[in-house]
Amino acid sequence: MDALLPRPPVDLGPGAVHVPGWLGAEQQRRLVKACREWASGPVPLRHTRLPRGGVMSVRTVCLGWHWQPYRYSRTADDVNGRRVAELPEWLADLGRRAVAATAQHEDACGEGWTSGRYDPDTALVNFYDGRAKMGMHQDKDERSAAPVVSLSIGDTCRFRFGNTEGRGRPWTDVELASGDLLVFGGPARYAYHGVTRVFEGTGDPATGLASGRLNLTLRVTGLSG
Repeated sequence: MDALLPRPPVDLGPGAVHVPGWLGAEQQRRLVKACREWASGPVPLRHTRLPRGGVMSVRTVCLGWHWQPYRYSRTADDVNGRRVAELPEWLADLGRRAVAATAQHEDACGEGWTSGRYDPDTALVNFYDGRAKMGMHQDKDERSAAPVVSLSIGDTCRFRFGNTEGRGRPWTDVELASGDLLVFGGPARYAYHGVTRVFEGTGDPATGLASGRLNLTLRVTGLSG
């Protein structure tokens, strides 16, 4: 019965807002279809290799700018050297609407949130299978403190949202389901966060994603060129 009731927005702390069910069914299907196209090139979906030799369990494809640990570039020099696909304006506009949807929360403040225009110029598309996880980390390779917009499609995950000082407690665990929006900026912009588990088989195949979880994060790099 609880699944039939709308889930209200939740403040995860100053600057972090979770809006359950923000994406409608058609929006999710459109994003899944687009992600399949992006995953096939010009730079394909891949496991990112970490500087110390480890390999991330999630698979990633980037738009606008190519991300690898600690830097962005226009070309995927660690994959095939090709320039990444452009970030489409319709996706940037979705990010702007996401920020506007959370701006009503008085603690959710920061550069590009309650003042000025939010103009994301990159997106990281991460695909999680049932075994994939994401360790606690900060999104700090950008030169802008504008908010990060996170969209979830497919299987539900357990998302851990921590503090800005380190990977340990305090943190809050929250389940992100298909269609959920999470925005964090202002005092929470550099909070550590990660994914500790994906609950297989919890997604709706009607989205076009038979299994696994897609997560799209939109960001402002603050870079030029």
